[in-house]
Amino acid sequence: MQDGNVVVIGGGYAGVRLAKRLDATARVTLVDRKEVFFHRIASLRAGVRPDWTATPFIPYDRLLRNGRVAVGEAAGIDTVERHVTLATGERLPYDVLVLATGADYPAPARFIGTTPDEAAKSFAEHQQRVAAAGHVLVVGGGPSGVELGAEIRLARPDARVTLTHSGPELLHSTGSARAGRKARAWLESHEVDVRLNTFMSPGKEFGTYRDANGTVLAADLSFWATGTTPNTLWLRQAGHGDWLNSTGHVKVDSMLRVAGRSDVFAVGDVNDVAELKVTPAAIAQAQVAAHNIDIYLSMSGKRGKRPRLYRAVRTPLIVPFGSADGVTIVPVPGGDTAVLGTRTTTVAKAKTLMTPFMRRQLGYTAPR
Repeated sequence: MQDGNVVVIGGGYAGVRLAKRLDATARVTLVDRKEVFFHRIASLRAGVRPDWTATPFIPYDRLLRNGRVAVGEAAGIDTVERHVTLATGERLPYDVLVLATGADYPAPARFIGTTPDEAAKSFAEHQQRVAAAGHVLVVGGGPSGVELGAEIRLARPDARVTLTHSGPELLHSTGSARAGRKARAWLESHEVDVRLNTFMSPGKEFGTYRDANGTVLAADLSFWATGTTPNTLWLRQAGHGDWLNSTGHVKVDSMLRVAGRSDVFAVGDVNDVAELKVTPAAIAQAQVAAHNIDIYLSMSGKRGKRPRLYRAVRTPLIVPFGSADGVTIVPVPGGDTAVLGTRTTTVAKAKTLMTPFMRRQLGYTAPR
């Protein structure tokens, strides 16, 4: 039995999991500007290695049995009449609306265009630039910066690679100094020039970069892995700026509902839940939100279910150093962490970058 209309705006990790979870119990419409799911976890390698160019693209056509995927951009939300207006003018009525638009990542972890061919062209351009560069600069020593630095080094063992980080140690946002030391040791053993406590900005001359001390660094190519921006500008433009906090994230309550609304939820990178914005957390949020939406649509829990509160989770964080090495940071009781090495990291993520797992989520069993 399908109890109501659920419109999910955003077909990333959280949006896909939530839409799939509600497909049997609600009339689900998943809205995304892209024609395919973008497996962002595989994008850093795809931006460096030609044999991975097509890997991040997984069709949506097997995701929903009952619902549908609408390719387009949301342009407006009418909370009185309860419908979403797409840029094409199409109106989608909803009983529950879910915001799952994620965040904007720096290249190459970004889907350029709306079709796989357009995005593949962008990846090919990155690959060509990496192949031609004599010196590549990676700015940012968090998980993405470390992973990208390693991928570039392995793809270009003959090039000069520099990784700069504004903090005192790599991976400092994880709270694990040991993991940061392992990452630095791997990079330096592979002749990557790691510079800590170094804040970089573009220099005055093309191809130059300047640190806080005024030291100029020249590089043929640069990648900036210095953070993400929530995809919520469209909400502000649509007149819902009051849903956002000072950083542009959607404010949610403990049930993942937009503050002050019982029929609008926000999940994944787009909301203001205080936790690392990683895929396992997005999926966990989607599970809780789907449960609560199911109850909301079934007339206040007539099936005997109770709403669930979402509590920020401490999930393992896996940082690959290419396809056969890396570090895994595992939370342990008491707030500490354990650090696992090559074998665990390779099996869990580094070799396949979780591509078979995500293909199964989208209804595809065979690896690409």
